[in-house]
Amino acid sequence: MIRINLSPEPQWLDLGHGVRLKLLPLTTALMVATRSDPAVQDLDVGASNDERAAVFAGALARRAVVDWEGVGDEDGIARTVTPEGIDALLSLWPIFEAFNLHYVSRGMLLDAEKNGSAPSPTGTSVGATATARPAKRSARTAPPD
Repeated sequence: MIRINLSPEPQWLDLGHGVRLKLLPLTTALMVATRSDPAVQDLDVGASNDERAAVFAGALARRAVVDWEGVGDEDGIARTVTPEGIDALLSLWPIFEAFNLHYVSRGMLLDAEKNGSAPSPTGTSVGATATARPAKRSARTAPPD
């Protein structure tokens, strides 16, 4: 079953380390706009999956973040949200990982959910039948003594 949140209102996401982001709902329009972002479009054909993930997450965050808490400058003074600030925040590994896991991957997981079937209530392999059979040894193929 797909669970749909019809609220158009931005919602807060706790990323840990005292950082919270107020994010627009992850919609098709937001994902399509992110795919069309020049930073995403300009990726080299040979770019690694990690580089692609980082660039996509940054482009998505620059569109989706409308506010934040727990982000300050070197002196601890709260910063306002800017594209450069978002990029700097996502350059911190634990923040990037949390954002990617709890926001970006939600859209990807929904797509993956449609490709599988529900696991058996008593385990994934219960009721499975073996499809491989052991090879029979004949007198000709038996190793010499």
